[in-house]
Amino acid sequence: MSDSHARLQQRLGYQFRDPALLQRALTHRSVGAGNNERLEFLGDGLLNFVVAQHLYQDRPRAEEGALTRLRASLVREETLAQLARELQLSEALHLGESELKSGGFRRDSILADALEAILGAIFLDSGYETARDTCLRWYTGVLQTLPDPESLKDPKTRLQEWLQAQSRPLPLYEVLAESGPAHRRRFQVQCRLLDGPQSAQAEGSSRRNAEQQAAETLLQELKAVSHA
Repeated sequence: MSDSHARLQQRLGYQFRDPALLQRALTHRSVGAGNNERLEFLGDGLLNFVVAQHLYQDRPRAEEGALTRLRASLVREETLAQLARELQLSEALHLGESELKSGGFRRDSILADALEAILGAIFLDSGYETARDTCLRWYTGVLQTLPDPESLKDPKTRLQEWLQAQSRPLPLYEVLAESGPAHRRRFQVQCRLLDGPQSAQAEGSSRRNAEQQAAETLLQELKAVSHA
């Protein structure tokens, strides 16, 4: 076992009985065969269940929508990548030459996938309870500072609810322009009211992203007017 693997296991709070599982969990597909994609698949499903079970037990009065938003915030790529960085996962990753040259050890997607793969590996090595307990230890700080579920609603949903509360029609979203090559498209979108002159425009790397930004801008403008 390498020194980096030994140090990582100390930070993970788990010692593998079968070190080959950890090696596979840390091996990116750019290396070739024997990579962590299957373990990542297993760990992804396990993570969603562990988090769902914890939230269900920890928040007995929370409705399904609130639990769903909280779970999404906990299992999203950004959160997993941050946990991976706290565990200094990058020093033990096994990447192919192309990923090494491009700085793959810093990429959110690679870090998040590796952490899920490690969770899957722990499950195979020691079973569900150990995997669950280890996973929740990683999440200790995050679970202690969970945001209000209402704040996790996306801008389009919040705009829709704000308008519905005033018995107003839902807004219309229109793509005004598309630009850039196929692999780097940019979308300019307008969000406008059907019962008033207000509208907002935004640009994003996807239509959905641009719509969300436009909805956020319009919602803030409407709130500002209503509070004036």
